Amino acid sequence: MNTIAIVDYGMGNFHSVARALHAAAPDADIRICNKAHEIQNASRVVFPGQGAMPDCIRTLNESGLREAVLDAARNKPLLGVCVGEQMLFTRSDEGDTECLDIFPGQVRRFAGPQYASAANPGQDTELLKVPHMGWNRVQQTRPHALWEGIPDNTHFYFVHSYYVQPADAALIAGQAHYGVSFTCAVAADNIFAVQFHPEKSADPGLRLYSNFVSWNP
Repeated sequence: MNTIAIVDYGMGNFHSVARALHAAAPDADIRICNKAHEIQNASRVVFPGQGAMPDCIRTLNESGLREAVLDAARNKPLLGVCVGEQMLFTRSDEGDTECLDIFPGQVRRFAGPQYASAANPGQDTELLKVPHMGWNRVQQTRPHALWEGIPDNTHFYFVHSYYVQPADAALIAGQAHYGVSFTCAVAADNIFAVQFHPEKSADPGLRLYSNFVSWNP
């Protein structure tokens, strides 16, 4: 049985993710998991997140699931979603927070009108509203099994004020543009992670979840 654990550490839209996964893969055993052994026993893991980064990291640590997530990142297919993607990196500008450091890199804030443009050279600050919310095109920067059947420049749904800035450009699997080109998908070995919300992205999002369910990295 293909068992999929959705990590429930108290900071994510777990039920929306579960409904989308059920629609994309009705034959899979999909479980919202708040126990370490449940995540360890699953064949693949979805790691969602929403809210402020300091709260997400604190809640993950307090839940006792941090090591289970790190272990999953080492040895089974793992899909990070939204703040779940950001948490995989070294540090976030949001609260100057240390993250999981699975991937080297920083999590940066979009520069709104109240931020100095010098901090984000090349960013169009005069019309930029934060958070970035709504549909946006995703450019697939390299082939990947999770892009299968999803045309390049397909629209996905975003809600976020921060984005990842990988130290290693080889991690980048997708980019979008909002005042500046930014990384919105990363991939390495058994991990794929996205800034957008597949569960809010209609058929393309369901296809991405379906691809994940059948992915054998």
